Amino acid sequence: MKKIFTFLLLLTTLCISHHVYSQRIYGALSAGMNLTQVDGDEIYGYNHVGLNIGPSVIIPFTRDRKWTVTLELQYSRLGSYQKYPDVDTLPRPYYRLNLDYATIPVLVHFVDKKVVAAGVGFSYGQLVDVKEWEHGVRTQTTLQGPYKKNDIDILADVKIRLWQRLWFNFRYAYSVARIRNRHYSNTYQTWDRKQYNNVLTFRFTYVFNEPIFAKITEKKGK
Repeated sequence: MKKIFTFLLLLTTLCISHHVYSQRIYGALSAGMNLTQVDGDEIYGYNHVGLNIGPSVIIPFTRDRKWTVTLELQYSRLGSYQKYPDVDTLPRPYYRLNLDYATIPVLVHFVDKKVVAAGVGFSYGQLVDVKEWEHGVRTQTTLQGPYKKNDIDILADVKIRLWQRLWFNFRYAYSVARIRNRHYSNTYQTWDRKQYNNVLTFRFTYVFNEPIFAKITEKKGK
């Protein structure tokens, strides 16, 4: 985990200082939260809250800079949470799952009037830590299993400029392949479920060396 944060810090520093060498590529830093659930775990609702933070590089590939490619490196906590069911006298929480990933999202965005950007892409995630509790008791879940070490997601992304270089970002992500197969049973039946990460992300993004919006408007008026 320390190595991941060190790498995040290094990439952030490079992104901030990149404007010294080029105004073509933008460096950015995003921070916010994930609201998540794991489809297939018999617990419903985006009740799990986790951190989402990391640097990114934005590369325009058209002369008007309306089309961009964004490459990110994130620390992202996903999982599932239920405080207690309707009827239960066992210790709380009823269920909690923390899945910590180091992820590399890649997206293509279209920027409309330099105010709104919409994009799609995918991300590769490496599981770096996992903890699971059932009825308040820690399970034997580790990085060795039963959750897969890799997670590939499809992404849909919208950004709205709030002020100058500050953007608000909403993102939806869903696992392409299952992260776990789980067997369930009760008094009456047994069944198997495939599980997938289902993620809503809300965060702020600051683009360090992007041209100031007011200056862009002034140039258009000349």
